[in-house]
Amino acid sequence: MSVDEHTIDLAGSPVFFRSAPARGVPAVYLHGVPTSSEDWLPFLAAAGGLAPDLIGFGRSGKGGHLDYTIGGLADAVEALLPERLNLVGHDWGAVVGLELAARHPDRVAALALLNPLPLVEGFEWPAPARRWRRPLLGELAMGATTQWLLDRELRRASPAWPPERTAAVWRQFDQGTQRAILRLHRQTDKRALEATRPRLGRLSAPALVLWGELDPWCPVALAAAFSALLPRATVERVDGAGHWPWIERPEVIDRALAFLADARA
Repeated sequence: MSVDEHTIDLAGSPVFFRSAPARGVPAVYLHGVPTSSEDWLPFLAAAGGLAPDLIGFGRSGKGGHLDYTIGGLADAVEALLPERLNLVGHDWGAVVGLELAARHPDRVAALALLNPLPLVEGFEWPAPARRWRRPLLGELAMGATTQWLLDRELRRASPAWPPERTAAVWRQFDQGTQRAILRLHRQTDKRALEATRPRLGRLSAPALVLWGELDPWCPVALAAAFSALLPRATVERVDGAGHWPWIERPEVIDRALAFLADARA
């Protein structure tokens, strides 16, 4: 399936997104940190939908004036949402997706969340995030990052991470993206999703949470606490996979898409 590329102005910033014709209810795919909508190309090719680059990442705007909070990232893509949609999110993108679902519970048909950032009771920031959250130390750590160091960290999170993807991420890992990462981590409480719990309680859509068990950033031990945010959540562990489970286990793509298709049936 052909995937098209677009850039439009939304919420005071250019927003880049990829799209392909969808069968049935379209999915909106939200990537995590530090990647882009390129993560979702296999999903778009298989089932269509829409995948934006969140502000601060990929080919979207990275201005210093932008709001790099969960709410700000949601604001920047909210106008792209179809009237009826499935939400697919990974890492920070899953958190942004839950914010959008909490705002529009009646528009969401189903959710598929992959290794979401579990900002719930029991979560502790991983070592890189702890550095980023500290003024000056975070800037020094970002400034010292090389492609080799980035590749090492991505492979630690997902052992089957392909080196060509590191090269693509590195090309877009500029000062704007580094600033967005620092601000996002500094302005987010590690229990942020607890405040969203009452609004998520109105969500009637079924949710599938797919969790690579080897993820050092988003520990699978918090899967139950995270899924308790959603009234109709099912959790499935992905054996032998890390932070990007669909890269290590391509059958995860089929599982997620089959769930979304069954949810609308």
